[in-house]
Amino acid sequence: MSKSPVRAQAKGADGVSEGSNSAVGEQAISRPTKATKRPSGEPVKQGKPVKSAGSEKPAKAAAAAKSGKPAKAAATAKSGKPAKAAATVKPGKPESHLAMVRRARRINRELAEIYPYAHPELDFRNPFELLVATVLSAQTTDLRVNQTTPALFAAYPTPEDMAAAVPEELEELIRPTGFFRAKAKSLIGLSASIRDNFGGEVPGRLADLVTLPGVGRKTANVVLGNAFGVPGITVDTHFGRLVRRWKWTEQEDPEKVEAEIAAIFPKSEWTMLSHRVVFHGRRICHARRPACGACPIAPLCPSYGEGETDPEKARKLLKYEMGGQPGQRLSPPPDYPGRPAPALGAG
Repeated sequence: MSKSPVRAQAKGADGVSEGSNSAVGEQAISRPTKATKRPSGEPVKQGKPVKSAGSEKPAKAAAAAKSGKPAKAAATAKSGKPAKAAATVKPGKPESHLAMVRRARRINRELAEIYPYAHPELDFRNPFELLVATVLSAQTTDLRVNQTTPALFAAYPTPEDMAAAVPEELEELIRPTGFFRAKAKSLIGLSASIRDNFGGEVPGRLADLVTLPGVGRKTANVVLGNAFGVPGITVDTHFGRLVRRWKWTEQEDPEKVEAEIAAIFPKSEWTMLSHRVVFHGRRICHARRPACGACPIAPLCPSYGEGETDPEKARKLLKYEMGGQPGQRLSPPPDYPGRPAPALGAG
């Protein structure tokens, strides 16, 4: 096995749980809209440029891991106030495209500091396992996929093995992920295509990946970004919801969203941007009740106030490592500051 899949586990491009996948069809995402206010009522000081995830100091990362929370997020939760950002959104004033681009890039830099450990939240050891896990993640959580795949890959470790699977037996193994008949058909079909058309190896090109049964552009970008190191933007439900909430785009179609966001950021940022946005959507900026009062990037958000603004109540809405709970991966990367998820059937 090459080094790229293992290395990619710590810095790739996820965004696949609770969303849609071409195996069972993609979904549109609605967005709420409201004006914003500075949550603390204090003037925003001009801050220093935020360091990217790759430039995090070891001491800071160690402190984050020791505390169980990233340094910036821990400070936010403790104080009950969002961390100060480089600029604030002015309500009622039209924002130019250039101003939006600058604000979007500031948000990305802030997210890089909040989530220096952002990573794909699907467990995988090679491109084939990531491809299968991503297909299974349609209409379910990454946690449920991660709890299901150990037994699946023990039974079918290679494309050749899965292509020869008895459908009913494969269906039973993946039943916990839902839509198991359609997913089993996709898995057998894509495995046979990899065996027959690509020499048993998962292809590393977008044009080839989307020819596989059950694999659309979103799934292909997940695999390319995390298993092959090819930059890509993964538009799942979380990503689409947040970029519209932040007014980076008004598009609903995933491919149009991808194109507009790609024009805002350099290609080198696409993969990690996807992770950071999805991490924020799962932990703080929830769909129904975002934790606005505990959000470190609230001063940059034009939709501040759509969720809970009281700091104490907002902190109770934080999820996964932000809320002191287990994450979604049974085997998270070494720098993840939270707790591993339990195996299927475990307490």
